[in-house]
Amino acid sequence: MSDWNTRTKLVHGGIRRSQYNEVSEAIFLTQGFVYNNAEQAEARFIETGPDEFIYARYGNPTVSMFEQRIAMLEGAEDAFATASGMAAVNGALTSLVKAGDHVVSAKALFGSCLHILENILSQFGVEVTFVDGTNLDEWRAAVRPDTKVCFFESMSNPTLEVIDIAGVSEIAHSVGATVVVDNVFSTPAFSEAIAQGADVVVYSATKHIDGQGRALGGVVLGKKDYIRGPLETYMKHTGGSMSPFNAWVMLKGMETLDLRVRAQADSALKIAEAVEGHPALRRAIYPGLKGHAQNDLVQRQLGGKGGTVLSLEVKGGKEAAFKFLNAMTIAVISNNLGDAKSIATHPATTTHQRLSDAQKDDLGIAPGLIRFSVGLEDTDDLIADITAALEASQA
Repeated sequence: MSDWNTRTKLVHGGIRRSQYNEVSEAIFLTQGFVYNNAEQAEARFIETGPDEFIYARYGNPTVSMFEQRIAMLEGAEDAFATASGMAAVNGALTSLVKAGDHVVSAKALFGSCLHILENILSQFGVEVTFVDGTNLDEWRAAVRPDTKVCFFESMSNPTLEVIDIAGVSEIAHSVGATVVVDNVFSTPAFSEAIAQGADVVVYSATKHIDGQGRALGGVVLGKKDYIRGPLETYMKHTGGSMSPFNAWVMLKGMETLDLRVRAQADSALKIAEAVEGHPALRRAIYPGLKGHAQNDLVQRQLGGKGGTVLSLEVKGGKEAAFKFLNAMTIAVISNNLGDAKSIATHPATTTHQRLSDAQKDDLGIAPGLIRFSVGLEDTDDLIADITAALEASQA
């Protein structure tokens, strides 16, 4: 199976069939499991094998299939599926640190990730230093002998900065720190974060893995001794595990993941090229554009694919941005991404609204910035819709 190519892994990886030999993966909607006798129950609680389960919060056959499939795709030894992407981020970070430890993080992050670092970890005595994630010199200056974790989004939300995974990993490993990468925008199809040096990779499976707006989920990937050690211990006692039904949804989503994401990325590049330089725009941000600051890194790190999301800053601030959003006829206004439907988001008033104006300015989240997640609609239709909305934004 390790020799299979990506699409084969996405369809067949991790399958475990019941005695009925079903084609589609079975949903084991059960919270617990029965033991043949008391001795078996005692033995199961001491040590479980690959086909032995105790309680759905600890593990489940359907969830295990999803974990094995995503681990095979990512090139990780193991994975733990979680209830949401933020459960994955929180579990990955919290399971690695204790009071008195030091974390270095990129400052360009999703609002909830910032909350965990700024508020939750700090209130329990963890010191956090924020850096410009694209500047390796800032990482070098920030890490210390007591640095335990370096954390960043491989492609930041919503300004789409791309961070050098190999470069940061080399710096972090020089002081013995663990590299945790939130890899959502890079997608499992394009990124090889573990091969590039990351120790732990986190996904919101709600995004491209499901990809059709149906279910919440997340996953943490890494070495087996970490996943089945500190992480599993933390997750099973704090209750952040994925439901069996949601795991089944993710398994079905993975079957078409590569096809969907590649089509969306190709469309995103065409849209970005079509609207770049439009008089209604202050800037069009897409890592696949040759003028993007990290485009050379995109070629090396992501195989030239700039992802499925672009950001557009319209002239005229919030008022113009709202005119743009309200003029669209195809894309929907929501705060998700990586969906089959194109989705437009105004980060300053939604996903990043809790940030101060100074923080928003520092991160480049301007009042006129719109995050546009490209779906599976016809590319020409999307270009026409976006162009008309840009014209309306200036009316």
